[in-house]
Amino acid sequence: MLDYEKLAEYDKNKTKVLKYVVYKKRTENEIRRKFEKDIDSSMLEDIIQELKENNYISDNKYIERAVNEFIALRNLSLKQIKYKLLSKGINSNLIEEYFYNNKEELAEYEINSANNIINKKNNNSAEEIIQILLKKGFEYDNVKEALERRNQ
Repeated sequence: MLDYEKLAEYDKNKTKVLKYVVYKKRTENEIRRKFEKDIDSSMLEDIIQELKENNYISDNKYIERAVNEFIALRNLSLKQIKYKLLSKGINSNLIEEYFYNNKEELAEYEINSANNIINKKNNNSAEEIIQILLKKGFEYDNVKEALERRNQ
């Protein structure tokens, strides 16, 4: 293949990947899975690298935004949020680092989420509520804290 043809193919593929990323923020892994059959692997790696350098792709920013969306929309446990991030193919070390760096606000979020669920399940006994929350992946200490706040 001539250099011009290769450059044209690279440009066409980069545009395709960029449209995919701009439409909705994606993880690096999602991009790889979507285009692994359509784009030569070394070209795809070059495209991903270029998009990372230009801040179109950032798994760290994806984690931050996704966690904020989950917090705004749902009553999830931290374990459920981690699972959703892992299912997007994000490196578990990046997820753990984010959770470690934001542990206070995330613990507060989980306590509030547990509280919301407790309020919905107020016909159940405290023991039943604890079991429901633990099955959903809530931390025991956060469940205890939510119950104590409710009883104050």
